[in-house]
Amino acid sequence: QVQLVESGGGLVQSGGSLRLACSASGCTVGIYAMGWYREAPGKERELVVVINHSGRQTNYADSVMGRFTISRDDRSNTVYLQMNNLKHEDTAVYYCGRSWRIDNPIEDWGQGTQVTVSG
Repeated sequence: QVQLVESGGGLVQSGGSLRLACSASGCTVGIYAMGWYREAPGKERELVVVINHSGRQTNYADSVMGRFTISRDDRSNTVYLQMNNLKHEDTAVYYCGRSWRIDNPIEDWGQGTQVTVSG
């Protein structure tokens, strides 16, 4: 059974930073596409960034390009999202998702972690 557990969310001031982690069990992150998605109140869930199975391809949403960075640690089976220069509009619940390849449907979701940017 695949489990994805997000952590690292919280309250931060505008311009601040947070680092989210997605710890996986029941699957090996290094052979799947892993992504971060977010859902703001009243809005649909949207892609933030995805990294492909090889780790050599990443797709970022235009709104986070240059501010967010995805990384993967195969030894700990964890995917990270470093978020810098946070803005109020980044406020959302952030989810980790797993798919076979980048363009495939998400097969598993984490429970989400709340990120709130004030100011």
